[in-house]
Amino acid sequence: MIYLDYSANTPPDPAVLETFIKTEQAYIGNPNSTHCAGQAAQAEMARATDSIAGLLGVSPAEIIYTSGASEANNLAVKGIAYASRHAGRHIISTALEHSSVGGPLSVLQQQGYEIDLADIRSDGTVDLEQLRTLLRDDTVLVAVCAVDSELGTIQPIREIAAILKDFPNCRLHVDATQAVGKTPLVPECADTMSISPHKFYGLNGSGLLLKKKGLAIEPLIHGGASTTIYRSGTPALALAVSAEKALRLALAQQESRVSHVRALNRMLREALSMYPAVRLNSPEHAVPHILNLSVQGVKGTAFQQALSRHGVCVSVKSACSADGMPSKAVLAVSRDRKNALSSWRISLSHLTTQAELEEFLRIFDLCCRTLAVQAASARTGILPAGGQR
Repeated sequence: MIYLDYSANTPPDPAVLETFIKTEQAYIGNPNSTHCAGQAAQAEMARATDSIAGLLGVSPAEIIYTSGASEANNLAVKGIAYASRHAGRHIISTALEHSSVGGPLSVLQQQGYEIDLADIRSDGTVDLEQLRTLLRDDTVLVAVCAVDSELGTIQPIREIAAILKDFPNCRLHVDATQAVGKTPLVPECADTMSISPHKFYGLNGSGLLLKKKGLAIEPLIHGGASTTIYRSGTPALALAVSAEKALRLALAQQESRVSHVRALNRMLREALSMYPAVRLNSPEHAVPHILNLSVQGVKGTAFQQALSRHGVCVSVKSACSADGMPSKAVLAVSRDRKNALSSWRISLSHLTTQAELEEFLRIFDLCCRTLAVQAASARTGILPAGGQR
């Protein structure tokens, strides 16, 4: 198997798994219990939270543990909207957002909130001038991803935050799920920011929402003691400690990991650009971990399935998107529906080897030839030798 879908999920680092197991075995008490076992667990929870806060440059009180980025995004989007409804019901986002942002926005729209989507420029970034024109006195939230999961585009979060300073009722939520370990984070620019360890070699089932001190949001989950009033539930100590370990490793090794991936990305771009039917949708300035492409005349799902039959794993859109629809991100950038329907994503890792990519390119070439013959046969009604209807 050649795994090229690291933006959907990463394997846990062995050190992270070891941390999880050791913590589960060493701390059996509920961190909210007042007996000695609970106090020991609470102390370790506080240590992990302090460490994460230090790594991210935030206050420990600004960290909310969640079950993942989907919950974190829902908590931020709905929580801000509901807590700010006295100030307005206008929200701005983009067509690039993950479904865990787009989904709650659709729910809010059904509840009477007005949603505007900012334009995306041809380089994949938010049109800042058009964003300015959309902002109103009753705008309460702007939700923008730090790195787009389909194209890998890095968004100008600092510039967006600067624009919002003139709108005191408006909060900025940043989905940083694809940014950790790939590009510098800017939590100081966001009112809320979501993070998911399983994207950087941590464990599934854990997430973080960074929320600025003093910002009130309405919780999604009520009842039961926790580490914060904004998210009830027994604190998952081992997941928190594992998240700390994964984050520490990702940030410490970011430079070397990115350098390795950048070289692989260049190799792929050079090889794929030799095919006239291939269109590279990811801009040059995207994170090198994500390379989105289209093969003219072949649906992305068809190419993905052809690659999968040869043991190659890639994605069509993000893993949480609906089937049968064009990529919203690619459509927003290319303005070409056929191109968006043909698009699919390769996502790389520091674990990816040059040998894997050489084998992928061999299989890619084979699939191109096979699918081209099938497409020609479908157009003419003539089957290849031995073909069956």
